[in-house]
Amino acid sequence: MSNASTIPDGRRAWAPTTFLRFEAGLDTSMGTARIVTDAGPAYVKPMGNRQGPHPLACEWVATNLASWFGLQTLQFAILAINAEFDEIPFIRGGRAASGPAFATKAAAGHTWGGSEVELRSLVNPGDVGRLVVFDTWVSNCDRHPPDLTARRPNYDNVFLEDVSGDSTGKSRLIAMDHTHCFTCGRDLDARVAQIARVKDDRLYGLFPAFVPLVREDDVTAGVDRLAVLEDKFVRSLVDSVPEQWQLNRSTRAALAELIIRRAEFVAETILDRIARACWPGQLFDNRT
Repeated sequence: MSNASTIPDGRRAWAPTTFLRFEAGLDTSMGTARIVTDAGPAYVKPMGNRQGPHPLACEWVATNLASWFGLQTLQFAILAINAEFDEIPFIRGGRAASGPAFATKAAAGHTWGGSEVELRSLVNPGDVGRLVVFDTWVSNCDRHPPDLTARRPNYDNVFLEDVSGDSTGKSRLIAMDHTHCFTCGRDLDARVAQIARVKDDRLYGLFPAFVPLVREDDVTAGVDRLAVLEDKFVRSLVDSVPEQWQLNRSTRAALAELIIRRAEFVAETILDRIARACWPGQLFDNRT
């Protein structure tokens, strides 16, 4: 069973339905594994992982939000795993449990090494500023956290996809790995929409090497997109989280409320915050 999402840029024609074989496990807390499906090679984050089911819900919701926001994502779907037949061993012991897994289509490319030089080959440099807006909206502490005394930057969560047919080394910035959105890896509950989370005024996702590529027009485009977020879309998206990922009704309502209210807060405040970090000498230029 799969539940592929709809993406505005049309990259979502991928809909795996069947696990064919396990290839390799990755040493991650989510028990990520490389597998082969009836739709080709893929990576899955299955149930039974050490972090529990809530990060899977965060991954599903936030990756769908990233695509709605206009960012490039890996092609993704929900793939049913039957542990009786689909054996996925975890590197740190144990095996994947039966139930819906978050799956992404394998893509050619590499994780970012952290240098500004690598970013010069991007075909979508405008997504750098938009990604900062997005990470701040969903409070994604697992790329570049706002507090470096509490958590280190994670360059592995910046993926540079090879541009098909390009021989000049061009790459595409991909928004990936969103298990730590909303609560920084903690379980979701009915208190997730508390005011401190809604009005967290810190910047997320702003790597120092990103700063030269952040442009006001791209940030403004992100703000404009947040301004048209519809409550109905958000609540429908949260309702699409599989029951097996254990979000009760009150938690679903609170998560939707957080997403909606935080979009409003970020849209109102983020331009000046990014201006202070990226263009301090132009803080009030071209603003009315």
